[in-house]
Amino acid sequence: MTAREIRVFGDPVLRTVCDPVAEVTPGVRALVEDLVDSVRLPGRAGVAATQIGATLRVFSYNIDGDVGYVINPVLAEVAGDPVDTGEGCLSVPELWFPVKRYPYARVTGTDLEGNPVEVSGTGLMAQALQHETDHLDGILYIQRLDKDTRREAMRRIRQSDWF
Repeated sequence: MTAREIRVFGDPVLRTVCDPVAEVTPGVRALVEDLVDSVRLPGRAGVAATQIGATLRVFSYNIDGDVGYVINPVLAEVAGDPVDTGEGCLSVPELWFPVKRYPYARVTGTDLEGNPVEVSGTGLMAQALQHETDHLDGILYIQRLDKDTRREAMRRIRQSDWF
């Protein structure tokens, strides 16, 4: 398949709560392939289905060369005290803000064959698992910012070349 164009802030699909994958069809297989191809590009840690215009619960990740995907991910566990973590998003290009994230996260789901999948980690992996699961729930990271920082983010978005 191919790497797909990333949807940016303002596109209503990014605010959509995704539907679970009920059956692995050829379309779902193509979506997973496109997500994996899309996350392999330099500088990408994760891509959620909504970011390429699909509204199914699937995301891909690429952390330290570990590339994979999860169908119907559930954020099953977080641990530790949330800490401010510098975060950006392909759908809100060129902007970085501190977001409170748990230092450990575990996601469960399935693969294309229906086998159980579990992905967990600390650091960037924990951040990506939380960030991508948020996308599938229609949440952009800027919604998690404190009021003053969110106001600044919106100001900078309005002034950006891409908005």
